[in-house]
Order: sequence, then C-alpha cells, then structure tokens
Amino acid sequence: MGLSDLRVMLVEDHGFQRRLGLRLLADLGVANLHEAADGFQALEVLRRLETPPDVILVDLDMPGMDGVEFIGIVAEERLAHSIAVVSAMEPALLHTVQVMAKASGLKVLGCIEKPLTPGKLTTVLSLYDMDPATAAAALDVQVSLEDARLALSRGDIQAWFQPQAEFHNGKIVGVEALARWRLADGRMVPPTVFVPVMEAGGLADELTSLMLVQACAWSKRWAARGLSLKVSVNVSGHNLTGPEVADRYEDILREHGLKPDQVVLEITESSVMSDTARGLGMLARLRLKGFGLSVDDFGTGYSSLSQLSQIPFTELKIDRGFVSGATVQPRKRAMIETSLDLARKLGLDVVAEGVETEEEWQLLAQLGCDVAQGYLIAAPVPGEQLHDAIQRWRQAHP
Repeated sequence: MGLSDLRVMLVEDHGFQRRLGLRLLADLGVANLHEAADGFQALEVLRRLETPPDVILVDLDMPGMDGVEFIGIVAEERLAHSIAVVSAMEPALLHTVQVMAKASGLKVLGCIEKPLTPGKLTTVLSLYDMDPATAAAALDVQVSLEDARLALSRGDIQAWFQPQAEFHNGKIVGVEALARWRLADGRMVPPTVFVPVMEAGGLADELTSLMLVQACAWSKRWAARGLSLKVSVNVSGHNLTGPEVADRYEDILREHGLKPDQVVLEITESSVMSDTARGLGMLARLRLKGFGLSVDDFGTGYSSLSQLSQIPFTELKIDRGFVSGATVQPRKRAMIETSLDLARKLGLDVVAEGVETEEEWQLLAQLGCDVAQGYLIAAPVPGEQLHDAIQRWRQAHP
C-alpha cells in the first residue's frame, strides 16, 4: 500500500501545526485526509465514517481530552487501524503511551517528534502495512474450539520456521517453529486468535505435539541436505501438568532420530501453570532428559526473576518490544543491557527477537548478544522454503 492509498486523520489543537501537517501530507500524495482540533471533535468524525482511517496522527498534549484518553477510546471502539503519536514530550512518556496503545490492541507505528517534516511523516507512514495476520485480525476473524479441533485433524495448522543467526559470524544456527493456520479462502488466522482458544479448550498439548512432530520431521530433511539446526518449539504452561509429558516429547524425538539437546522448548514467561509444583517437576524432568529450556518474551511478565531462580533455563529470549526502538530509546537499551548482564551471570544463552534493522543488529552485537531472530534475517517460512531463505541471508551477509 502506497502513501497515496492511505486514509489519514490528523488530530492537533494548534491551528498552525495542523495546517502545516495537512499540507505536508497532501504534498506526500495522501488524498484521503480528515482533521480535528481536539479529541472530542475527532471522535465525532470517526464515529460517522463508514471506513476507519488507516492511521491517526495524534498530539498528546491537547485541551479538554488529552491524547492518552483519546487513544484509549479509539482502541476500545476500534475506530482506526493504527496510530502514530506526534509530540515534543519526553521519550519515557511517549514510550509509556505506545505500550498502552499496543496493550489496548492498537497498532502503533511510532512517534513523530515535532516539528513535522516530510521525512518524518514518510518514515512513520511507510510502516503501515496490512500483513496477513494484521488483516485477519482487522476483519475480526473468530474461531471456535470445534474449528480449532477440525483444523488440527485436517492438517490445516502447519509449522513455519524463522531462522536464528549468531551475531559474531552471521551463521544460521537454529529455527523457531511457529504455528500457522490458513483458512480455505487463503486468509491466515493469527496465533493471537487461535492459541488462546486452544489453551482454553484443552488443545494446547495437542498443538505443541503437532509442532514438535513437524519440526522433527523437517529437521531430518534439512540434515539430509547438510543443514544441521537446533529447533525451538513453544510450550504453554497448560502443557506442563501431566506426568507423561516429558516422556512423550522424548518419544517423539526418538521416533525421528533426534536427541533432546537438538531441541529447545520455549516457555512463555507470562504463561500460568495450573499446578506450579507439578509444572516445575515436568520442567526439571525435561532438562534432565537434555532438552534446552528457554524463557520466552523475557521482561513482559510479572515473575521474571522468580522464574529464573526456580526453573533450570538454558536460554533467555529478549522480547521484540525491547529490541524495537532500542537504538534511539535509552530505557529500552538499558533493559537489554540489564538482561544480558543477568544472563551472563546465570550462564544463559541470549536470543534477541524482532531484529528488523541493521542498526538493531549492530547495537545488539556491540552489547554482546548471542543470537538474533527477526525479519532482518528472514520472515517465518514453510519448511520447504527454509533452505532458500537461508541462502538469501548468506548471499546478503557473506
């Protein structure tokens, strides 16, 4: 989607700044424009529109209804696809507002520091894209437990793989298996939609087992082509209750000729074990068998240090929310530095998720991170496309 195709609203109480913004947007080719002088006026316009704007550019410091309250209402009523914050406020406050908007379900393109310029607007607006997962979410794709059960039985849910590269030499050393569900009409159901349904309906273990089976099968095929990779598979806390789990996972690997030290099980930090004692016992058994254990999305939950002290993790994954913007936001960089320091003291390998730019790669390499994962290296791809994806990375980074 080009800039000329975007539907944009500018919410700015300062008349001169608003007129300047509208002129700059028009000069960039944005023809479908709406404006408002404050949050109340903007909501009136938005509620009348048949099609929500793709992007709302909103100032935070406005009289009457400030930008924070306005963003909350936009998110609650789903009045726009995404927002970008326009402000001269301090970076820490802007970051807090971004996190709030994302937590409310709004796509956040970023912050534009005043004064507005064509370059700043182009940089932020060009980030707007409706990828399959976002488009599906915007269309309110909903699935039932029965839909999920049928999808598992029919083979509609497949493992896609995203490569992981070492920072010090760029070598691809592993992949993460990610569940992907394509509907008959070609649309993708976002994992954020179907995974909670499966967890609530008791299908989480079946999904994990499916991903593990497919990951092992592909690992054998890749090995036959000379590609030896460690495979990471996500495990929900809901899986860690039955005493047979560790043995069953080991059996799956044995059937495919893999050893546990070739597999890393990623435990989402914010996942909740229904029986903590039993869950810890299962994790201990998995580690005894040789599986790697990774704390996924580190820093996004409420019990990070507690889990690190209780569970024999071998790897820590830095959440993409900290990686994105770390090159320009001192607080995010500080969080990464602290995580790396903690990991070193605990003897953990560190994988940074969401690495999308060369600048992020350079920063993380400089800070001493071990492994990168993200769109800079490759997007998640079906197993048969992994070799080509790795070749493209190697050619770009010989």
